[in-house]
Amino acid sequence: MKLLPLGDRVVLKQCEAEETTKSGIILTSSAQEKPQEAEVVEVGPGVIEDGTRIPMEVKKGQKVIYSKYAGTDVKLDGEEFIIVKQSDILAVVE
Repeated sequence: MKLLPLGDRVVLKQCEAEETTKSGIILTSSAQEKPQEAEVVEVGPGVIEDGTRIPMEVKKGQKVIYSKYAGTDVKLDGEEFIIVKQSDILAVVE
């Protein structure tokens, strides 16, 4: 199965959470903070405003930072994804 987002929505796959701190302390899964960095898996076609389609600013394969409480969590074929609106994406990581 494949997720194809509609409008200005983007499907993200979350990056793995840090398992150790910078000082070397190992964190349990309950103590790990949900990372806000993710990889773009699929991009919607964009929205239509005043009869013209506004192109999307992000592309498949880019790493992005998104709002902490944004999106909808989706589980498909054993994998977890997040579907967010493009406006919930704060930056592209290069």
